[in-house]
Amino acid sequence: MNTIFLFVFCFLVCIAEAKVEYKLFNVMNYGARADDRTDNSVAFLRAWNDACSRRGKSTILVPQGSYMLHEIIFSGPCNAWMNFQIEGRLKAPSDIYLFRTDSWISFRYVDKLNVGGGGTLDGQGAFAWTKNDCEKNQNCRTLPTTMTFQFVTNGYIHHMRSINTKQNHFVLYGCKDMVLTRLKLIAPFNSPNTDGIKIAMSTGVTITSVNIGTGDDCIAMLYGTKGVRISDVYCGPGHGISIGSLGKSNGEDDVDDIVVKNCTFSGTNNGVRIKTWTAVLQKIMHVSNIHYEDIVMENVQNPIVIDQNYCPSHPCRPKGGVSSVEISNVSYRFIRGSGNSNVAASLQCSPNKPCLNITMDTINLWPSGKGKKLNNECLNVNGASYGIQIPSPCM
Repeated sequence: MNTIFLFVFCFLVCIAEAKVEYKLFNVMNYGARADDRTDNSVAFLRAWNDACSRRGKSTILVPQGSYMLHEIIFSGPCNAWMNFQIEGRLKAPSDIYLFRTDSWISFRYVDKLNVGGGGTLDGQGAFAWTKNDCEKNQNCRTLPTTMTFQFVTNGYIHHMRSINTKQNHFVLYGCKDMVLTRLKLIAPFNSPNTDGIKIAMSTGVTITSVNIGTGDDCIAMLYGTKGVRISDVYCGPGHGISIGSLGKSNGEDDVDDIVVKNCTFSGTNNGVRIKTWTAVLQKIMHVSNIHYEDIVMENVQNPIVIDQNYCPSHPCRPKGGVSSVEISNVSYRFIRGSGNSNVAASLQCSPNKPCLNITMDTINLWPSGKGKKLNNECLNVNGASYGIQIPSPCM
């Protein structure tokens, strides 16, 4: 009898724990209103705090509907595994003066974070783009990123749509073991600084099955980015997939172990690009072990670029300087498609630290218009070419 009672008791406890483990926190139960006007940041934050404080697994549900949401920070550490399920549409204020920081929605110091749900993040950036004068004004106002992940570990970001961001769509800083997949990031081709995904000081990042069309880099990997795997990305319009810009300031960490495979660039300014500033640093910075493979270019202005004289705005400082970033062990394999300028591959490396061990294997790039001819240009490059090379190699 006691055995039966113990069995039944344990069974009921297991059921109770299972129910607790997957507890749902609906933002509507915290006073959220899907009326396109009410600021729902207080309701969202209360739901987060309750979900974060319990043990087990918590799901914060944003049901279908359109929710105005002001600047908000979801901070850990949390006791629970956090699942933030966005099924509706979140809208940022269009007024940039309502933002105190450089981010609209932030997740910080969370281990085991899942953000998805098929919803839409609407940055309402049209007004902000008219106020972006950063190319001319060094003291320009910093515009907010749509969604920022800071010091997040074991993150899974998936099945979302981000449109009309004021600046970047997604930023990862200080993160580890992150997966970003099934995302669609959209902003007009002439919207300034609207990078798709920007990464810095992060390791173990996987980006796959993502469609990005925006006004700046589709993906940008900055200082301290290591162990990144990018595949099945469609980029266009935009400025391509970039490493950098790097080497502008002292103390930037190295970039290492980057793989970009099976990606398509359509109508972009650049394809695969590495860019560094002409700044004299106290310590040499290294960019190494970079691999590009199975890349398709469709009417791309600059398909393959290493630019160690990067300077988007003039005057450049120091005048006549050279880059202090050393680039080595970079491979380009099975790159094919069309370019719409005169240069297929432009490898402009630093006279101070020439590029080392650059390999080109089976490259086939042709002009997208009649009467054009593509060439390759190399400067301060040490490397080798293998297989088919169209146009002729310059190394």
